Formats: sequence, C-alpha cells, structure tokens
Amino acid sequence: MGQPVVHFEVIGKAPEKLRSFYGGLFDWEFDTSGPVSDAVSEAGNYGFVDRYTTSDGTGIRGGVGGGNAYTQHAIFYVGVPNVEAALQAAERLGGKRVLGPDRNPGTDLVIGHFTDPEGNLMGVAGVA
Repeated sequence: MGQPVVHFEVIGKAPEKLRSFYGGLFDWEFDTSGPVSDAVSEAGNYGFVDRYTTSDGTGIRGGVGGGNAYTQHAIFYVGVPNVEAALQAAERLGGKRVLGPDRNPGTDLVIGHFTDPEGNLMGVAGVA
C-alpha cells in the first residue's frame, strides 16, 4: 500500500503577504500559534491551514510561513513510518538529503526534506 500525502507548505520571505494572498484566493484561515521547527519557518510566523475537504472528505492540512532567512519554495509531505529510513532510501534511489530528520518543538512530529533526481524538493513526515 502506498503512503499518503499528509501536509503541504508554501515558504517565502514575506509569509504575512503569502498568507494574505492565499487567504484571499482560497478563503483559507491560518493559525500562527502552533510550534514549528526553526528549520522550516521563523517562530510565530508559520500559519497552519486546517483541513478543508471536498464533498467526499478528501483534503490535507498545510501551512504558509518562512521569513527573511528562508528560501522560497512550495513542498508537500508524504507520511512515512520512519523519516530517517525514508531519507536513506531517497539517497539510495538518486535523491539528495536537504534537511533532517528534524523534530518539531514540543511535538512528536519529525520531518525531512530531500530533492529527487530532477532537483524537486520533497518532504517526508512521521512521528518519533
């Protein structure tokens, strides 16, 4: 059985403007009170998007954040049982590790980033 996409992110230099843009475009609301790894975004500047669903119940959670020191990108995360094992597998298959494993402060969430053989940034997420 395949592993599901569980989260998306949009990271930029001006996260408040990005949240305003995506909020206006898609009617998303953001919660900036949750903790996030400083490898992903400035503290207090990451807005979690709740899971908006279609009539059949599909939809995933996401977030918009970043800050001046962060490279702009959009990424999605695939849920995996072991982040380190997934990063090692990506490397064996021709990808390159970029981040992680890194734990989200105060939670059991662990994330990792890698690039695929074409250079696309991808994420994996699991629990410790």
